Amino acid sequence: MQIVTDEITAINDAIAHQIGAQKFRIWFKNSTRMTFADGYLKVGIPNLFIGNWIESHFLAEITAAVQKVKGQAAKVIFNLDPDLAGNQRKVQLDSQAASVEKTSSVSPAKSEMPAALPVFNSRPLKLILDTFVVGPTNQLAYNAAKTIISEEKSPFNPLFVHGTCGIGKTHLLQGICNEWIKNKPGTHWIYLSAEEFTNQYVLAIKTKKLEAFRKRFRAADLLAIDDIHFLANKLSTQEEFLHTFNSVDMAGKQIVLASDAHPKMIGQLSDSLVNRFVSGMVVKVESPDFATRCTILRARAKMMNKVLPDAVVEFIAHNLKTNVRELEGALLKLVAFSALGNEKISLAMARQVLEDHISRTDPIVHISDIEAATSTFFGITPADLHSSKKDRTVTLARAFSMFLARKHTKMSFPEIGRFMGGKNHATVLLACRKINELLEANKDVNWSGTTGNRNIKAKTILAKLEENINS
Repeated sequence: MQIVTDEITAINDAIAHQIGAQKFRIWFKNSTRMTFADGYLKVGIPNLFIGNWIESHFLAEITAAVQKVKGQAAKVIFNLDPDLAGNQRKVQLDSQAASVEKTSSVSPAKSEMPAALPVFNSRPLKLILDTFVVGPTNQLAYNAAKTIISEEKSPFNPLFVHGTCGIGKTHLLQGICNEWIKNKPGTHWIYLSAEEFTNQYVLAIKTKKLEAFRKRFRAADLLAIDDIHFLANKLSTQEEFLHTFNSVDMAGKQIVLASDAHPKMIGQLSDSLVNRFVSGMVVKVESPDFATRCTILRARAKMMNKVLPDAVVEFIAHNLKTNVRELEGALLKLVAFSALGNEKISLAMARQVLEDHISRTDPIVHISDIEAATSTFFGITPADLHSSKKDRTVTLARAFSMFLARKHTKMSFPEIGRFMGGKNHATVLLACRKINELLEANKDVNWSGTTGNRNIKAKTILAKLEENINS
């Protein structure tokens, strides 16, 4: 018995080491009880919400901790433990694992309450507008950002910036915040991702600090939220953010949002939020054109104290066309190779070093673009696509992702399967056949989300997804 107890203690210690003491204290210390039974690690939880949250956010860490302590894997299962329930109260909370939100919350002991939430951001962020390279594909978004900063009262509220990954949306948001600090000292600003907003909202409920949470966000002079599409499929957080949005907007304060997709393309987002988002200025940031890609490469090289020959710049810019992160990754690889070999960067070196990098980069569509577009449309997370979840919404989204990957990339069935969470090639083949059948007959596709049942023609879904990944 002592050996088992020691193992459980070691597993908890390993989890705490991986996720940090604060998260462990909030989500595990007083909210779980672990036991081994029949080769399973049973995680006792006080209610479904906490169980769903831990499973969604920390399952990998729990599994790794078991592997480390026992030297072998064990399946992890969750079960309700009445002894952990304590004094329960009904609250409507988000759950990605169920379409109906239900549960109760357990308050930690007073001595375990986390420190009060910070009031506002105070330190400048990493990215500034001075290093944002402007070109035809992002000029409008950049001009809107400058207007927000320079005007006493911005004509764009909210400013909603959208586009695929790695094209500068976060750069714009952080740049706005940093300029705001300089131009409007003494005002309060907040920058964070929608995931962080959700986590803080849940924490505020769990620790009974919801009023402090609301005061913090609703008193902001500038509220900048990145990856706002994360709110899809989170009904109660959407409701909370709607009230936050209304409070900030009615006070005449500025809101800036960024997303991977246009507000109307974010699946399972409430109509009320969509209407608020499109009430201001919605602007798309496109992939940079050739000239802009060249300028970006020269600017990034200069920051590394490197000068690239024009032929090298043009070679990289010609072969990597999708986003800025690709360019930066290629440049970093080239500079590192040059430094390690103590050689000057040349076109021949670039061809040699970046051959594999370029060959793995599809020039038209990336599977990450497909993943982002599909998960956003169906109102799930990219992680759901990689999971073993089999509810109708996730299954449909995964099937459309596999079909689009097969259609728009050079990936084989096994490669797509490995990317989608280790599925075998037969699963991918069957998914593609299923979508083909739906498209040939243009059947109605039905699925259920937090906003109700959805019913859209298969060809319409495909057109919307392809519009988003190809635009």
